[in-house]
Amino acid sequence: MRLIPVDAAVRSAPGVRWAMAGVAVAVLAADQVSKSLVLAAQPAGVTGFGWVSVRLVRNTGASGSLASGYPVLVTLAAIAVTALGITLALRARTRGVALCIAAVIGGASGNLADRIFRAPGLGRGGVVDWIHFASGGGSLDLADLAIQFGVLGAIIALVVGGRGREVGEARQVSESG
Repeated sequence: MRLIPVDAAVRSAPGVRWAMAGVAVAVLAADQVSKSLVLAAQPAGVTGFGWVSVRLVRNTGASGSLASGYPVLVTLAAIAVTALGITLALRARTRGVALCIAAVIGGASGNLADRIFRAPGLGRGGVVDWIHFASGGGSLDLADLAIQFGVLGAIIALVVGGRGREVGEARQVSESG
């Protein structure tokens, strides 16, 4: 069993690898720059308008502050999830799925960078969340949005790609029969 299958999208054209790297790096950079800008501004309380506002929160737990008392465990889990994402991206069979998973990798890397490099220290840092929706719930950041939309996009690409393959196979059967 190969890590990268023969029919994987990253083997189809070298441009796919560069595009995946570009998407991941762009998401990571946008996430870290936006967090730096929000931290530099230090908004007091909640500032914003309408249904979205800026509220600075440091989350030491996973999504929804799950396991917030165990930041090192959450950091190790984040490393494992990021490695799994890289493996899935390399094994993806279509370009759309590979690019969407690259967005997930960029978002996971952005949050992982916070956990590793931000105070109070190595592997114990909190993710800087700053986007808050008026509907309630928690706060999030650009990395979280990239993860959520990347997963959604990958699912859609898989469904659409699967239907396209089924239609193509049905045409081949009807033409040969």
